[in-house]
Amino acid sequence: MNALKELYEKQVVPALTKKFEYKSTMQVPKLDKIVINIGLGDTRENPKALENAMKELAQITGQKPIVTKAKKSIAAFKIREGQDLGCKVTLRKDKMYDFAYKLFNVALPRVRDFRGMSPDSFDGRGNYSMGLKEQLIFPEIEYDKVDKLRGMDIIFVTTAETDEEARELLRLLGMPFKTQK
Repeated sequence: MNALKELYEKQVVPALTKKFEYKSTMQVPKLDKIVINIGLGDTRENPKALENAMKELAQITGQKPIVTKAKKSIAAFKIREGQDLGCKVTLRKDKMYDFAYKLFNVALPRVRDFRGMSPDSFDGRGNYSMGLKEQLIFPEIEYDKVDKLRGMDIIFVTTAETDEEARELLRLLGMPFKTQK
């Protein structure tokens, strides 16, 4: 069984139940899914970029990404409806816990000048989003084989009702938040 899931069941659930006084264990917030998205602006000029981004995302997550397409045309950005814009992966269950563990304990400590994640990036419904500037912080990515640095958006979707509950859930799971001054 994976370490983060075990931590959640043995320590996080009792701690959250005590802090927020839940009547049932079903009320305790949990991680629902993690969505990782790579948006590429240059797919028209460089069609191979999408292929490389998908390969790297598959290496990082262990799951095949899907291609995201433009929903409507935007002339200012030179985007046509249906054009490939990037790729994304939705992780659930064990793969989600494996990725979160790897992100918190391996990847984020490798970020240069890392001072913690912003505790303010919640959406009001208990979901947390963060951005990474480069894919090199993941150990699966070989530096020599990278054609271009790509950032990614990572969204943690939780079942929490409020941001405070979600913040506490992620903190207990090991998310390195900045300390408040």
